[in-house]
Amino acid sequence: MTVTGDSGVRTVREGRTGRIVLDRPAALNALTHTMVLRMTEALDAWEHDPEVVQVLVSGAGGRGLCAGGDVRAFHRDALTGGTGSVDFWRDEYRLNARIAHYPKPYVVLMDGIVMGGGVGVSAHGNVRIVTERSRVAMPETGIGFVPDVGGTWLLGRAPGELGTHMALTGTAVGAADALLCGLADHFVPSARLPELVAGLGRGTADGLGRRYAGTAPAGELAAAREWIDPCYSAGTVEEIVERLLAHGAPAAKEAAESILAKSPTALKVTLAALRRARTLGTLEEALEREFAVSCAALRGLPDMVEGIRAQVIDKDRNPRWSPATLQEVDGATVAALLTPGSGSTADGPGHERVFPRT
Repeated sequence: MTVTGDSGVRTVREGRTGRIVLDRPAALNALTHTMVLRMTEALDAWEHDPEVVQVLVSGAGGRGLCAGGDVRAFHRDALTGGTGSVDFWRDEYRLNARIAHYPKPYVVLMDGIVMGGGVGVSAHGNVRIVTERSRVAMPETGIGFVPDVGGTWLLGRAPGELGTHMALTGTAVGAADALLCGLADHFVPSARLPELVAGLGRGTADGLGRRYAGTAPAGELAAAREWIDPCYSAGTVEEIVERLLAHGAPAAKEAAESILAKSPTALKVTLAALRRARTLGTLEEALEREFAVSCAALRGLPDMVEGIRAQVIDKDRNPRWSPATLQEVDGATVAALLTPGSGSTADGPGHERVFPRT
């Protein structure tokens, strides 16, 4: 066994398995730029190492795989005009695509909290394991941001309008609903994870689901499609809210109230980005569009600064969105945030694209 460490990431060779452990437990393993680069380096090295037949990714600390990106850094850059977030996103999104196309089994333990950037380093894998403790979400609208890390691609391909519901409300789902939405492949009880890890160290990922999987506790979304699909199929966020409030199901009313607490601008951009992602042909196209939106939001979406302040910095949970209502959001603002180059090129050469033109 060989072990190497780097800030926030441990890489370990166990038998024929290359292990990546996200190791910032005090921050719920939130990703930093260094962590993204370290993961990429490990995947690159192991792809061409004949002694490594599979990769296993997990999180340290027992509370979750990864709670997302380092949003405090986003907040600083938005306030100061820094470029670190742009560099981070570009390399993070490249990693997301790398994971999606990795030629060896990429086994990931989505145990506990898996949100935002945590979804990006897990849900693009090919052997995705959830447990009864899993809570999977793309909660960006709650901080005035828009789903990224391929989130629009993933949620845009969930059955019916389940992905729209998850994107707008930021709802965290459990194991059964993550499986239903296509964000995971197998349910394994958390008590069996040590056995699974030990077995993987001795063998291969072939038949992993059959050997360790069980039946996930019942979820909520399958039955909720009775109101989710017709309500969220509306063309605007305003109409979605109207349909939810008019439906009569208590859960639909709760969803409407949740949406109305989020950034109005982020909601409108999210809905448009999600619908657009459904028409794209590749994950890379979706990531490229998300990169443009993320960079534009850094420079032109005050709600991101305010949302992070309210949820993470001051923690008063009382964001003051501007504009404050859906009706006040200018369509031109939404269009500008969705347009490549509307803010993503201001930092100079090298920031314009995630993937080189071919």
